[in-house]
Amino acid sequence: MKRLVVLALAVMFGVGAAAVSDPVKITGDKFVINDADHTATFTGKVVVLRTKLTVWAAKVVVEYGSGGPSDIKSFVATGSVRIKTPEQDATGQKAVYDPNSQLLHLTGNVIVINATGTVGSPELVVNLGTNTSTFTGSTGGRVTGVFTPK
Repeated sequence: MKRLVVLALAVMFGVGAAAVSDPVKITGDKFVINDADHTATFTGKVVVLRTKLTVWAAKVVVEYGSGGPSDIKSFVATGSVRIKTPEQDATGQKAVYDPNSQLLHLTGNVIVINATGTVGSPELVVNLGTNTSTFTGSTGGRVTGVFTPK
């Protein structure tokens, strides 16, 4: 299950030599750049495409540093978030990625599906630095899994 999120982030943010030259294509109904706040916000049926990754959300906010839009501080997708690669599909209500800590938090009725199983939980945290994924239950929810042996 962790491969989905690791691949998604690697593809989205240019980790690895092959991903660097591939463009990121973002579409939405509205795009607002606020240079004073260093944010770029897409709203309305947002679709983010890069290589073999697609992210859908109602809203995507990218906070960037003094280096401009390529100096990403955080990436936040909200509202029926879906992250899809050819191998896996993940859904939740909010996805937050912090490149400095290399952590991705996917929250809100998280479901991750691949060819061998499905895992659901209130929260998923992927640490790209340690290459670990942690599904966590919380108040009102538990981690569930259904796996199909090959």
